[in-house]
Amino acid sequence: MNPRRQKRLIVVSAIVLVIGAAIGLMLYALSQNIDLFYTPSEVIDGKQIGQVKEIPQVGQRLRIGGMVVPGSVKRDNDSLAVSFDLVDTGPIVTVSYHGLLPDLFREGQGIVATGVLTSTNHIKAHEVLAKHDEEYMPPELAEKMKGIKHVKPSQAYAVPKVSG
Repeated sequence: MNPRRQKRLIVVSAIVLVIGAAIGLMLYALSQNIDLFYTPSEVIDGKQIGQVKEIPQVGQRLRIGGMVVPGSVKRDNDSLAVSFDLVDTGPIVTVSYHGLLPDLFREGQGIVATGVLTSTNHIKAHEVLAKHDEEYMPPELAEKMKGIKHVKPSQAYAVPKVSG
C-alpha cells in the first residue's frame, strides 16, 4: 500500500474512532437523565419492550400518566403536601407531591406526574401536569385507556374491569 494512502487511512480511522467514542459518551450521559413514561398498570406489572418485560426499579426517575381517582385526593392542612391515587385500566398507584397543583387538576381528570418511584406502588412527584383538553391524551395512555369514559368527580369510582 502506498505510504500516502496508509497515512490517510490511519487519519480517517482515528477521526471515526474519536467521533464514535464522543457519541457513545454523550448517549451514556443522556441515558441517566431519561424519564420513561409509564401508566399505573405498567409501574406495577411491567412494561413490555420487545420480548422483555421491564419493571421500574425503586429509585428510578419516571413519568406516570393516568386518571386521578375521585375521592383519593388528601391534602395536608399545614403544608402544600398532597397525595392522590392514579389509575388507568388496572392497579392503582399513589402519588405524593409537595407544591402547588395546576389549576386544571381535579379528581377524575387525566394528569402526568414526573418523579421518583419510592416503592412498588408509590411515587414521590416533583412535577404534576394536568391535561388542558379532555380530548388530548399521550398516545401511550390513549391506547391503554380505550373505551374508558371520563369519570365526573361527583360519581362514585369503581376500578374498570378489563376483559381479555
